[in-house]
Amino acid sequence: MSSAPIHSRLLILDFGSQYTQVIARRIREAQVYSQIVPYDTCAEEIRKIAPKGIILSGGPASVYGSKAPQPDPEIFKLGIPVLGICYGMQLMGHHLGGKVEHSERREYGMGSLEVVKDCALFKGLGSSLEIWNSHGDKLTKLPAGFRIVAKTSNSPYAAIEHPGKKFFGLQFHPEVVHTPKGREILKNFVFHVCGFTADWTMGSFIDESCARIQEQVGKDHVILGLSGGVDSSVAAALIHRAIGEQLTCVFVNNGLLRANEEDAVRKLFGDNFQMKLRVVNASTQFLSKLKGVTDPERKRRIIGNEFIKVFEGAVEKLAGGSAKSKTQKFKFLAQGTLYPDVIESVAIAGNPAALIKSHHNVGGLPKRMKFQLVEPLRELFKDEVREVGAKLGLPKEVVQRQPFPGPGLAVRILGGVTRERLRVLREADSIVVAEMKASNWYYKVWQSFAVLLPVRSVGVMGDERTYENTVALRIVESQDGMTADWVKVPYELLARISGRIINEVKGVNRVVYDISSKPPATIEWE
Repeated sequence: MSSAPIHSRLLILDFGSQYTQVIARRIREAQVYSQIVPYDTCAEEIRKIAPKGIILSGGPASVYGSKAPQPDPEIFKLGIPVLGICYGMQLMGHHLGGKVEHSERREYGMGSLEVVKDCALFKGLGSSLEIWNSHGDKLTKLPAGFRIVAKTSNSPYAAIEHPGKKFFGLQFHPEVVHTPKGREILKNFVFHVCGFTADWTMGSFIDESCARIQEQVGKDHVILGLSGGVDSSVAAALIHRAIGEQLTCVFVNNGLLRANEEDAVRKLFGDNFQMKLRVVNASTQFLSKLKGVTDPERKRRIIGNEFIKVFEGAVEKLAGGSAKSKTQKFKFLAQGTLYPDVIESVAIAGNPAALIKSHHNVGGLPKRMKFQLVEPLRELFKDEVREVGAKLGLPKEVVQRQPFPGPGLAVRILGGVTRERLRVLREADSIVVAEMKASNWYYKVWQSFAVLLPVRSVGVMGDERTYENTVALRIVESQDGMTADWVKVPYELLARISGRIINEVKGVNRVVYDISSKPPATIEWE
């Protein structure tokens, strides 16, 4: 366990739900410190941490499965309020003498909850609530001392409580945006049941992060890969505040970046922030390695591996060319890894979360790294990172910049990556950004970008037949990148973007608009 913060804390036991970190996010939105720990953390260790409340997350397993993750049953004897969500509720019922069975009809999606008894969780929320369900099992027998407080048409025990022990169970998911009053339910647990005070802010996060970075790094030096995106920029500013001249930033031009990226990074971090900055142009090296590669996961792994190789070469030059001095001068590699990166890439702390895709700064790193990692943002979601950046003095153009994938334009080109295809996509993407900003839509949406498809089609331009490329527009709204929906932007805006791309980008004669949501699609195409 990490050293304790100055705040009282709420522990979240992670049973593998893709929404575990969303629970943590909701608690932090209430300005309460939350910490995610492995599902099998023993009761004695939890006792030492002394949390004021515990939440058992959801998960993909069935409580009776042979490999189902199980908590230490002694946690129910600690005298600490516990809230079980979905699988967490079923676990609580199972371990305390209730019965869980497979439901004949799975509850998935929107539902209606009827509150039948007064309960602290639903204080001030009325007797009928819209909720979001996602479960195939359900509780069919209450443990001793529990009572029903709410039900749905398919689940007579949709919400339960043990008033004496302050144990609560919810069969639905209050943490997701699809449960409109879910935040209030969690706040009721945090404040009215557990007795927390709202004392954790992004300002306190900055102070505590600086202290942790100083403790981790000591007098050693840190090297950071600066892309110009929000994540690496905020990580750089935060680490620079913590250790100053001990940080050196390396900007790698891998040939997969947006237009004018290098100049913008030089101006902001080299000139304005006066950080140590080394620029390395390795575009030829990256494109050579990507030649003929079409599989998106291979692209990510190649880019991740080359990134580290370029870093090692840059570090060796910065240290004077000596391998020995290299390891002495730069011991740490800093990255702007965020929670969604970790959720969608690897199991966190050994939990059973399923792999979705690798990110080059998480799953694509070589196994034998020559650096220790400094990842001060890995507990934050994107909007929290933006708030930290603003408090650190980064300009709006950086802080509010839309997310950009670590592998760059390579994963927005479906199929092979070449200089010519990069030119086409880069020019198209610049038009998308320019028109979104000119129409004041850029900062209203989560992401807006172009994708180059491996599709050519017949067209007519200047009375001549053409057979050119197709570009897809992707514009989505989201709060944290975990779920997203396509944006119904004005037709006039789509027409301007399409018209400019077709008229100004040589090699494109067709533009289409992606109207799929996440899930089932992802935001990026690869």
